[in-house]
Amino acid sequence: MNAIELARQAYAPTNAPFKSHRSVEAQVIGNVTARLRVASNRRDRDFPKFAEALNDNRKLWNTLAIDVAASENELPPSLRAQIFYLAKFTEIFSAKILRKNTAADALIEINTSVMRGLNMGQSK
Repeated sequence: MNAIELARQAYAPTNAPFKSHRSVEAQVIGNVTARLRVASNRRDRDFPKFAEALNDNRKLWNTLAIDVAASENELPPSLRAQIFYLAKFTEIFSAKILRKNTAADALIEINTSVMRGLNMGQSK
């Protein structure tokens, strides 16, 4: 790389594009879901990694439940209730997955659906 190219890079605008709360939430859920999907496919070969990914997903939903339970949360009450219900379902179903060797597909599908909802209208 020559001096001119180095100078261009050094003085190029460094402003990162603004991300909405929805896009950040979708990205976090996407990352957790991707790890859960990969770990689920490798469950037999690396169970500790699968359990870790499952626990990360459970912690994500626990965080979402805490957020929607807060009185200052501005989401509509019905949506808050649905998110809280999904968090509770995730908690119970995650335990079942570990106890009974059940597939994690339902959790992956829930996360994917939520991501789709968060990403709706984001491409404008």
